Amino acid sequence: MTFKGEIEKYDWDTVEAQILGATRTDVLAALKKTGKRTLRDFQALISPAAEPFLEEMAQLSSRLTKERFGNTIQMYIPMYLSNECQNICTYCGFSLDVKIPRKTLSDDEIIAEIKVIKRLGYDHILLVTGEANKTVGMSYFKNALRLIRPHFSHIAMEVQPLDEHEYRELAEEGVNTILVYQETYNKENYKEFHPKGKKSNYLYRLESHDRIGRAGIHKMGLGALLGLNDWRTDSFFCAAHLDYLQKVYWKSKYSISFPRMRPCAGGLNLKSPISDKQLVQLICAYRIFNQEVELSMSTRESQTFRNNIIKLGITSISADSKTDPGGYAGDVKSLEQFSIDDNRSTADFVEVIKQQGYDPVFKDWDSSLQE
Repeated sequence: MTFKGEIEKYDWDTVEAQILGATRTDVLAALKKTGKRTLRDFQALISPAAEPFLEEMAQLSSRLTKERFGNTIQMYIPMYLSNECQNICTYCGFSLDVKIPRKTLSDDEIIAEIKVIKRLGYDHILLVTGEANKTVGMSYFKNALRLIRPHFSHIAMEVQPLDEHEYRELAEEGVNTILVYQETYNKENYKEFHPKGKKSNYLYRLESHDRIGRAGIHKMGLGALLGLNDWRTDSFFCAAHLDYLQKVYWKSKYSISFPRMRPCAGGLNLKSPISDKQLVQLICAYRIFNQEVELSMSTRESQTFRNNIIKLGITSISADSKTDPGGYAGDVKSLEQFSIDDNRSTADFVEVIKQQGYDPVFKDWDSSLQE
């Protein structure tokens, strides 16, 4: 069994109607519940009916987060190894049809990036590439990991979906976390956004987390690209995906990210914009639905938004991010995947975290502690 069997139980239009049809009574029931919330509760919490209860949701989300994670915020930083990509995606700056210079880091360039990142204090790194199997495939990953592994206690990767045995090989090379975003769970128009390349295979991407789980990866990351489709319905399917994975691959940990569409070299194609207030609602809804899941926030968002979200449920956050290969040791903005909004230095953002009574954590995991 894979998540394919689970998602086929739902109809997109029916789910959307259920969310829009949620009532004030449904929201209050979800907020007052003392046990584990259901997916129907999650529907109520992300519905328009829940918008007047944002303050109550924020307070509950903050309390539940502190009970589970304490007053800590995990710091991480992305490192882009390559912007080469064989896919055409209508919303991405790395898309094959976007005319930007392409670059894949050499060994020396990888080491140069590591030196800058280590000076910033990071011990948790997220490695990112475009999806180019021929030039940035397993042999490249293994070589890069052997250069990177000695310098970081936690390595996460966000690359093209791989086969199960390849995920096992990455784990052997020291990878702790794999992130794969479905982008949209709407099978009917998935092809519209991904017209060419291996990424156009909806089912192979959908079943990635099953392969990751069978491979025994320590932590998996999920997410939908907010704005690509109806954000409420996509978020429901992402929550259903999380619920399924936690039941089947219960030894793994999980994180949810909130990539809201940003301007990029390929343009911007927003079908369902999500406002700041609605994004806060979504983050709080996830926390109320699942107290154990890690909630991650990138520098896509503004300084003001990131400052305010620290206390409301986020447990992992990046700073000083570059979305272009070689961006830390050099200055090649034309190669970036998308534009970031919060450009503050790590030191400046750490002070903001401390001022709000939280402890920024640069290392909370060591592979030597894994059984």
